[in-house]
Amino acid sequence: MTLLEGRTAVVTGGAQGIGLAMATTFAENGAKIVLGDLDPGRTQAAAEELKAAGHEALAVECDVTSEEQVNRLGDAALETFGRIDVWVNNAGITRDATLRKMTLDQFRAVVDVHLQGSWLGTRRASLAMREAGSGAIVNISSISGKVGLVGQTNYSAAKAGIVGLTKAAAKELAHLGVRVNAIQPGLVYTDMVRALREDIIAAKLAEIPMGRGAEPEEVANVALFLASDLSSYMTGNVLEVTGGRHI
Repeated sequence: MTLLEGRTAVVTGGAQGIGLAMATTFAENGAKIVLGDLDPGRTQAAAEELKAAGHEALAVECDVTSEEQVNRLGDAALETFGRIDVWVNNAGITRDATLRKMTLDQFRAVVDVHLQGSWLGTRRASLAMREAGSGAIVNISSISGKVGLVGQTNYSAAKAGIVGLTKAAAKELAHLGVRVNAIQPGLVYTDMVRALREDIIAAKLAEIPMGRGAEPEEVANVALFLASDLSSYMTGNVLEVTGGRHI
């Protein structure tokens, strides 16, 4: 498939997990990939993995809470590949704790990475895309931003904020040919999830009508849809990839 043939896609948090799955899926569909991630070694390794498979890829160290570094990520994409067609704001962290135990630093860290990071990425991408008259921005929210999860007042707040950011930016940018959509994944089998206790995973699975978690590639396929012309008349939408959880 070549749904993104000739296009350049930037993926933050792209060195592992869902981010790397999206980058790989995009590359397999013809895109040139720019990986932005905080871990330079892992980011370079991911880019080399893509290159070994015959794809064009660039690794850029990027802390998404830094305006300078996010702008530099966009600059690197333009300097290397000449355009930015797709930008995925995926970088994220967790600092779970109950309200009583959560520190202000833990709250701020999660909001800064998820919400501020997505805003900085959306702004940088939009500046390039408005000049081109087209582009697709995909923000990764979470089902936690829809229903709220115990121990995640920081994460739920940030992920809900991403939905508001997505809808507001979609309205601002639509007349420029730039689309902005979001994905709310549920339980996805990443390394972080696999490290959870079995009873915690079992409790989450019990809430899912389909009876299983998602593979990262299943989220990546939805991101591909939103990044490609298959969703050309969609903007400001939030797509749940949850197996029916919390419907």
